[in-house]
Amino acid sequence: MKYKLEFLFATLIALIITVSCKKDNNCTAGTGGAVTIAAFPQHHTKPIFSTGGDHTDTAYVKFGTQDFPGTNPASYDLVIAGDSGEDHVHIPNLKCGNYYIYMTGFDTSINQRVTGGIPYSFSQTSGEIDLDVPVTE
Repeated sequence: MKYKLEFLFATLIALIITVSCKKDNNCTAGTGGAVTIAAFPQHHTKPIFSTGGDHTDTAYVKFGTQDFPGTNPASYDLVIAGDSGEDHVHIPNLKCGNYYIYMTGFDTSINQRVTGGIPYSFSQTSGEIDLDVPVTE
């Protein structure tokens, strides 16, 4: 009888674990999808405009993580420079998943380079996402 109760208890636990686990929604971060992130660098809520040359806003994207990979551009899977005159950088063709987005820009009001990043995760499979990325000197 003791073994039957242990077997029943073990079976019940296994069933609870199986039912409570969510299936992976096949979100594997990377390119090849239909989502575009419009990443807006914000310095104390002030937009940073790309003015070209050394003052170009740049987005560095690391796939499959929520952790800051550091400031070395080689640590990122994707690097995209912004267009002159724009206050954002388009990061196109993304699949759903986890990302870390790091940005650099130049704040002309203080005449300094600003940098910063944010982890971001999404499950949508198409469309555009506006994302404010906090940056600081």
